[in-house]
Amino acid sequence: MNGLERTWTVLKGGIPDRLPVDLHNFMMTAHSSGQPFSEFFQDGEAMAEGQINAWREFGHDVLLVENGTAALAEACGCEVEYLEESAPVSHGPAIKSLDDLDKLTVPDPYKIHPLRENLKATRIISREIGDKVFVIGRADQGPFSLAAMILGMEEFLYQLGRTQQKRSKRRRESREDPDLENKLRQLLEFSLEVTTRYAYAQMEQGAHMTSIGESLSGPDMCSPKTYLGYEWSYAKRLVEQLKSKNIPLSYHICGDATAIVHNMVETGASVLELDYKVNLTAVKEATQGKATILGPIDPSAVLALGTPELVEERCKEAIEVLAPGGGFILGPGCALPPTTPPANVHAMIESAKRYGVYH
Repeated sequence: MNGLERTWTVLKGGIPDRLPVDLHNFMMTAHSSGQPFSEFFQDGEAMAEGQINAWREFGHDVLLVENGTAALAEACGCEVEYLEESAPVSHGPAIKSLDDLDKLTVPDPYKIHPLRENLKATRIISREIGDKVFVIGRADQGPFSLAAMILGMEEFLYQLGRTQQKRSKRRRESREDPDLENKLRQLLEFSLEVTTRYAYAQMEQGAHMTSIGESLSGPDMCSPKTYLGYEWSYAKRLVEQLKSKNIPLSYHICGDATAIVHNMVETGASVLELDYKVNLTAVKEATQGKATILGPIDPSAVLALGTPELVEERCKEAIEVLAPGGGFILGPGCALPPTTPPANVHAMIESAKRYGVYH
């Protein structure tokens, strides 16, 4: 099997010749290019070339195409800083308050920067090697995380907190702002529309799957109650809209998402991208026969700072728990740091070949 065949086999519930391997390596490709990161992440041709060169070196099965977590935020009007040694970051909201929602407009991903460059990267990669490797064109942030960037993270979380105070206090505050809940929902609806439109555009470039990141909604940042109240239904609706057009979605939440994994499964997402902090046994029980796991190797302490021997050890441990019965793609639990040693990446891929064979 090639990478494309191997990955589709897993997603369809089958058993491949061996485990597929994903590399969340967009920052590694920037580092290897020799270009300033600030230029690389705004150049679709450069990003495509970096991903293709990495695939030729490592021979992994899944390519995750993106330029970080701030593309949709920038397209919606947020202030974004392009850093010299890391991915771009959003550090200024698009609106000052929930009273400014009418100032927001859904961006056209084909016309606005940097979405059009990300789409160009996906299009080139899909055209050049999409018959050999599985391409995930990331739709950037999901509705919850995008809404937080548009309003400003602190303000967004503060307003969420106001809606979840004790009933008596909430009644008092409702007299101050009776439309708070409605305004938050309106912002989330807008963000859902933005993410959905970009997801469709990624697939139109030839990607085999799209994906979203919603790490802000996970247990390391928000309570499961907040996740269920303000993230879960939007993720589920996104999955359903995409599924109606036969588009699979990969759903990423950083940190220890063990407490909400069963909820993530219930969204109907085809793939759950999970971090090294999760309980592997609990995750396997929750996802078996329902969703594919992608991860969960520690990108920093193991892949970036560890040795090939440590990488092999952690990969073997994950394979022993997550591989039986299928439904597993080995990879880092989140983005690899720019200076991750290639030897450690090779060790992960060799581990899949050595320990991830089913017959």
